Amino acid sequence: MAEIVITEFMDEAAVARLAQAHDTLYDPKLVDDPATLHTHLASARALIVRNRTQVRETLLGMGPKLRVVGRLGVGLDNIDTGACKARSVKVIPATGANDLSVAEYVITSALMLLRGAYLRSAEVASGAWPRQSMMGRELAGKTIGLVGYGSIAREVAWRAHMMGMQIVAYDPYLMADHPGWQIARNVSLDAVLDLSDVVSLHTPLTDATKNMIDAKALAAMKPDAILINAARGGIVDEAALADALKAGKLGGAALDVFETEPLSAEAGEKFRGIANLVLTPHVAGVTGESNERVSHMIADKVLEALGSKA
Repeated sequence: MAEIVITEFMDEAAVARLAQAHDTLYDPKLVDDPATLHTHLASARALIVRNRTQVRETLLGMGPKLRVVGRLGVGLDNIDTGACKARSVKVIPATGANDLSVAEYVITSALMLLRGAYLRSAEVASGAWPRQSMMGRELAGKTIGLVGYGSIAREVAWRAHMMGMQIVAYDPYLMADHPGWQIARNVSLDAVLDLSDVVSLHTPLTDATKNMIDAKALAAMKPDAILINAARGGIVDEAALADALKAGKLGGAALDVFETEPLSAEAGEKFRGIANLVLTPHVAGVTGESNERVSHMIADKVLEALGSKA
């Protein structure tokens, strides 16, 4: 029976390294087959997941030998960290390994939505040649507002700064003397919404942040502002966002995360027909390069936790 169980996709070279040291079961379909997963957990000392596997009390109870949970990413809202601590199960996120990928996603989304033309290929192909209506806007000179100013947001800030943007950020938990404030102005959430041409969210999902960006917050933004959420689903009131976009009260939005994932066709119906909207399936932090970094970081740390050589 496997000592290491991996329930979602992982770089295969990193999986091979784990398999050299321990009996390893790698099956990305296990995330959708909890009964089989529970069976394999009986002998597992390590469990490696992404964001879809729900590591709760029931699952932990099926793994009496578990010593470590490796998270191929950084968010821990799918892992009951309190229950893990009570069972002396170490939780290891891949802190920092996908910061660059998310930062590039945010900047790319801002450029695409400000410019607008990239979303209208079908019109050009049809022979419409709509040059005047495709002029769009430049990124340089605009203000980007960051809600949460952790490591990913600071990666966004440096790139935005180098591209000529002004930076404002809201983060009540970051010390005022942190060097990141050298390029960003420390302001309130209300000020971020009021001042920003692009608002990018970088907070965890908590009781305090759930539906933080609701109809009232959207109405406080500039009518041509761009909203980007590559943080966590549930921070944005999706129905309110769809209504604002349909009513022409926002310049555009990009959502990489959703309140319920995977996004069903029924839940996605509210977004149908919105031209200035980019939807992606929770991939902002997933590139070929970041997958390698994340996977090998977690392989190293899991092997260390199990007392094996990396």
